Formats: sequence, C-alpha cells, structure tokens
Amino acid sequence: MAEKLFPLRSRTGPWTAREVLDLKKYLGATTPEVIARVLGREIEEVERQIIELGRVKRDGSWTREEVAELKRIYGTRTTSDLERIFGRGGEEIERIAGDLALAKDKAFVRKLSGESSTRMPRWTAEELEILKRDYASRANLDIARELDRSVKSVVSKAHNLGLKKSSERLRAMGRENVSLRYEKE
Repeated sequence: MAEKLFPLRSRTGPWTAREVLDLKKYLGATTPEVIARVLGREIEEVERQIIELGRVKRDGSWTREEVAELKRIYGTRTTSDLERIFGRGGEEIERIAGDLALAKDKAFVRKLSGESSTRMPRWTAEELEILKRDYASRANLDIARELDRSVKSVVSKAHNLGLKKSSERLRAMGRENVSLRYEKE
C-alpha cells in the first residue's frame, strides 16, 4: 500500500521538525522500510534517526499533549518504542501508564509473542454489577482502578451494555477538563 501511495523519492539533508514528528507517529506502528517510503528518505537514514531519537532524554512534568498521545498509542507500541517517541525512561512511561490504567491491546501482545489467539478475562457478575451501578456517576479511570481493568475495557463493556454517563457526570467532566486546561496556563 505504501508503494502505491508514496512514489519513490529520496530526500536528503537535515531532518525537519515535521519529519521527526512523523517518524515518531509511525515508529513501532510499521517497519522502517514503510516509514522511509512515507517520508521519502533512505531506509538507512530512517534507522539512523531512530537511533538518534533513543539518545534524546527528557525529564520533568508531562504535558497534556504528551499524556494524550501516550493514551492514544500506548496499547500498540513497545516500551522501547515509547521511550524513543517520548524521550523518557521505560519505568517512567510504565508508571504513568499504570496511573492512567492503560493496557496493551490484546492483539498487539498476541502479535509480539507470536501467539495465534489471546484469552480475554471474562467479566464476573460482581464486576458487571459494579459497572452498571457506578458507570453513570463515576470516572472511568476510578472504575478501571477498582476493577483492575483498563479504561478501554471499562468503556468498551459499558458501550456494549448500553450504559451512559449521567448529565450531571458529563457536566462535571466538562468542568474538570476546563480547570485542567487553565491550571496549565
């Protein structure tokens, strides 16, 4: 598909900020060969830039954008790829992911281990009762922590059961999001 969409062209020279962002976006999601074609770079250049990303180290607080990106890609990237993408240590990434109740996608884990299928933990009757009782009024993260499940799992099961957040909870979520936005500025 990459061959059809991105004709061969070979850009050389310094990497632009946009190219580095694109590299981070694709890193771990596809092969260096596909990334090279998409970016119009030689494979060797892409591989060198990936190594360079591994040398960049950041510390300090995570930005809202970084947290949002971690939430978006955590399930489908290895810790080593995440270290290169965010320039942060694996322990720090895993700690933040744990705080956010993030989990690796089952299909991704299966692909990494070479297994053909994965056993998904079944919801117990007690867990379903807690979800049905609390979903409308509690934060998904709080429910996920109580049930020792990922936020994605909680949201997915609630959707399958036709559960909805209450108007009051949605308003509270809106206020929380606005206050987070203004606390950062």
